[in-house]
Amino acid sequence: MSDSSINLDELRQRIDQLDGDILRLISERADCAQKVAHVKLAHDKDAVFYRPEREAQVLRRIMSLNQGPLDSEEMARLFREIMSACLALEQPIKVAYLGPEGTFTQQAALKHFGESAISLPMAAIDEVFREVEAGAVNYGVVPVENSTEGVVNHTLDTFMDSSIHICGEVVLRIHHHLLISDTTRRDKISRIYSHPQSFGQCRKWLDAHYPHAERVPVSSNAEAAKLVKTEWHSAAIAGDMAAKLYGLERIADKIEDRPDNSTRFLIIGNQQVPMAGEDKTSIVVAMRNQPGALHDLLEPFHRHKIDLTRIETRPSRTGVWNYVFFIDFKGHVDEPRVAAVLEEVKLRASELRVLGSYPQGVL
Repeated sequence: MSDSSINLDELRQRIDQLDGDILRLISERADCAQKVAHVKLAHDKDAVFYRPEREAQVLRRIMSLNQGPLDSEEMARLFREIMSACLALEQPIKVAYLGPEGTFTQQAALKHFGESAISLPMAAIDEVFREVEAGAVNYGVVPVENSTEGVVNHTLDTFMDSSIHICGEVVLRIHHHLLISDTTRRDKISRIYSHPQSFGQCRKWLDAHYPHAERVPVSSNAEAAKLVKTEWHSAAIAGDMAAKLYGLERIADKIEDRPDNSTRFLIIGNQQVPMAGEDKTSIVVAMRNQPGALHDLLEPFHRHKIDLTRIETRPSRTGVWNYVFFIDFKGHVDEPRVAAVLEEVKLRASELRVLGSYPQGVL
């Protein structure tokens, strides 16, 4: 037997030994998670098992300790699944998302909560909010902005009439593919289905490759994938999850116009989230209609050196030509300087509502 085969056998034995160690340690972690559940229930029968700030802290710690060869994000994803499975032993998380099955929103929900979460599709964004408000699910996942097409106005508008809190965020790289069924005639494609946002994100590619095909907007990319199964002359723009779920073939990969195309999703729930160490806060502010109103709103943030990450304007529902501002910034409402800024803004605004402080997205 050669030296190389002896070394290979030794390495395989070492891998088998490590697999056994990993299995034992994961089982110990799961047992510890069950004990945590028992302790919580002993003190509070309505105990909350999923703690967004705790999970963010654990994942950041794992990434900081990682020395390779797996990169830190890949390692964090592995731990996310371990944590998801352990949490399911305590209490399975129910998560509503903008459906149907196979949407990018479902993909974002599973990325954030792990495959052990119970994900439930909803037909519209306001239905996701209603399910969370009613307590039928623990959390909801809704899209809020895309790096190419901008904000999802329906999500922002729904926050105006809701008491829901933002509990987290997740950013998903969006890759669009052109999909067909096994009965599609490739040379006869005259209709393409997709969500309006996806058409916007793939506009240049479609103009170059299918300039004469009819572009039919539908409620979701997953719905587009379902429609293609019933027609011989159509195609759909959707992602990997929809392609796999509906058994479609990819005839063009990654057709989005921008290679860095990403969508940010918000995690919504009924509870406020304690500080995690690296946090964001989202607020909605209505200002009095007077000269310098926007300057008065933003000046305290500048003076206290608080980093604004997003500001959006939406028409107010209380009067014509009145507007409200949706603002995201780094920091948590429990930090003294953030609290000081919000007190100043409250004095200058006609209305201020904190939508939530939550951990900045880790993955």
